Amino acid sequence: MNLGPMEIVVILVVVLLIFGPKNLPKLGSAFGKTVKNVREGMDGVDDEEKDAEKDGSKEDASNKDSE
Repeated sequence: MNLGPMEIVVILVVVLLIFGPKNLPKLGSAFGKTVKNVREGMDGVDDEEKDAEKDGSKEDASNKDSE
């Protein structure tokens, strides 16, 4: 999905017409906070997966030693 400069301009004009110039800063702030939260959430999931992989490999190693 490639958006060219003309498509972005059209989207911005439509957003401006719908929300008005007074609400754009609020909308931008809310969008930025949402993106930040999503990124932090994705980083948290990645960290949990890495921890689970480490824990799983430690359990596999201890099971092999006990056999």
